[in-house]
Amino acid sequence: MNLQPTDYESAALTIVLRARVFTRLFAAYHAAQKCITSLDGRILSREMRFAGIIPILAFSLTSCCCSSLYYASMKKVGKEKRDILASRILDAKKDQEKAKEQIRTTMEAFQELTGFQGGDLEKVYRKLNAEYEDAADRAKKVSDRINSIERVSNDLFKEWSGEISSMSDRQLKRSSLQLLNDTEKRQAVLLRKMREVEDRMRPVINTFHDKVLFLKHNLNARAIASLKQTGVQLDRQVASLLKDIEASTQEADAFITTLQTD
Repeated sequence: MNLQPTDYESAALTIVLRARVFTRLFAAYHAAQKCITSLDGRILSREMRFAGIIPILAFSLTSCCCSSLYYASMKKVGKEKRDILASRILDAKKDQEKAKEQIRTTMEAFQELTGFQGGDLEKVYRKLNAEYEDAADRAKKVSDRINSIERVSNDLFKEWSGEISSMSDRQLKRSSLQLLNDTEKRQAVLLRKMREVEDRMRPVINTFHDKVLFLKHNLNARAIASLKQTGVQLDRQVASLLKDIEASTQEADAFITTLQTD
């Protein structure tokens, strides 16, 4: 089952969302400005209006409008929140797998540098630096994916709960509520595993960051030799992280299956 819209649909949705958001944001600005200037008959300073309350109101409205418009547009192409959640979990799984391979590659580049036996030291360092930067980018994408999963799942459960409240058949209502509770529990397990990966990924990326900068400042044989002593600990961190990522991707597969079969 393909859970993602086509490229043409995605492009069209993007154009529609941006146009509607800018239109509503412009209207919100003028409405907020009119409201603020009339509070208790007092006119706030121009600086306060622009630097304080209006941006906050505009940001809140924009966030709300973006989500509502996005869900409405996706629904028009046959994608409910349930489908969107499954799609984002699948994307998160893919990003975790890419991060896993990139971290492994970065570790291999670090080992190559610390085992340097001669040749172009600058070239070996540049390779390590490039791998580290890719690993940092991958880690950020994983965090972004996890945040998006949390947002969509919260919206899904809120909608689901509201729909249950409107049901009059007690038996069906009870069954739907049980299904909601089961899904929330499974989602909580998945999100916890993903957050654990995120938490364990951060110190590994930070360690690579520190070592790369240290080598940038001290690119010589003595500096390389000093890093060999910490290589074993880093290798253990990476090995543990890769196992956590594997467990998280397996949990993602299981959760996607339940969404498709429930």
